[in-house]
Amino acid sequence: MADILSFQQHRSQRHRDRAHEDEPEPLWRELLGQRLRATREERGGRLVDIAERAGISPQYLSEIERGRKEPSSEMIAAVTGALEIDLTGLLTGIVGDVHQQRNTGPVPGHRPTGPVLMAA
Repeated sequence: MADILSFQQHRSQRHRDRAHEDEPEPLWRELLGQRLRATREERGGRLVDIAERAGISPQYLSEIERGRKEPSSEMIAAVTGALEIDLTGLLTGIVGDVHQQRNTGPVPGHRPTGPVLMAA
């Protein structure tokens, strides 16, 4: 039989982990939607124009931006193409958002808007 060994964490890491234990992890679709909306608004793009260029309905793009829909990789590619951004830049921005939330905590009042699956 094998023994289970625990790794020693740095004290500040243990404190940070405990401080965020009760906070839910952000959902991928919500982070993606927030980043897409922020990018669109920074560039002054209208929802209907970006949706048309991406070949999707404005309602569907709105649901993606609000984190209500989990778009396929093809849909993400269509929207990033319509926004004229590359996927790497989008993903890097999302990773930065996750790191920021872990270091400073989530946005006050932020809760997942959809179902969350927890596995043990």
